[in-house]
Amino acid sequence: MMTIANDKVALFEYVLTDDAGEQLDASNGNPLAYLHGHGNIIPGLEKQMEGKSVGDKFTAKVPAAEAYGERVDVLVQTVPSNMFQGVDTLEVGMRFEAQSEHGMHSVEITEIDGDQVTVDGNHPLAGVDLTFNVEVTGLRDATEEELEHGHAHGPGGHHHH
Repeated sequence: MMTIANDKVALFEYVLTDDAGEQLDASNGNPLAYLHGHGNIIPGLEKQMEGKSVGDKFTAKVPAAEAYGERVDVLVQTVPSNMFQGVDTLEVGMRFEAQSEHGMHSVEITEIDGDQVTVDGNHPLAGVDLTFNVEVTGLRDATEEELEHGHAHGPGGHHHH
């Protein structure tokens, strides 16, 4: 019986909740496909998928450090509002793509004080311990192309645009 291991493509349905049991995300009948061992999904979940086979249902608890990381204070910055060119109204909760020396990342406005705007570049789930209710729905060997690209193709996988 095939089990999840490096260079296998696994498909799984999931419901993602936080510590308070709030649902954050779910696959809703569109299983996610990923290539195991290639960092396609968060490390803590990938680790717990190892060795599972089709039909397995389990709960994976993933601490923040193995999910989207702990919150990093240095990613919170205050910038002048004139940095946001072409945006008429700035509001708390707006997200922007920002270019930094680490490449593109998404920042969220968390505070506006006059012309000073505080942005937070932490992932929205940084510092959050996650719980995944998982059901493995498919498993196959990766194709050579998938191994070359480092991710799953086809339904539930990564689509090239």
